[in-house]
Amino acid sequence: MNCRRHGSKPTIALWMLVAVADLAILVAATGVVAMLLIVVAMLAVGGGVVASRSLFRPPAQPAKVVARRRA
Repeated sequence: MNCRRHGSKPTIALWMLVAVADLAILVAATGVVAMLLIVVAMLAVGGGVVASRSLFRPPAQPAKVVARRRA
């Protein structure tokens, strides 16, 4: 049988582990400067995501006040 069983495909955690290992190899090969550039790039991307989410968020709707009468 040359096909995988159901549910045996790699998950996102495995691919994240592979990405972290790739970054570790890259830093080991090129030095600390590459690590600093990667950190700066990640901060820039994160800041861009936060800024875009705050800029393009729909305006908040005012809360409706419910007036109740006594019986």
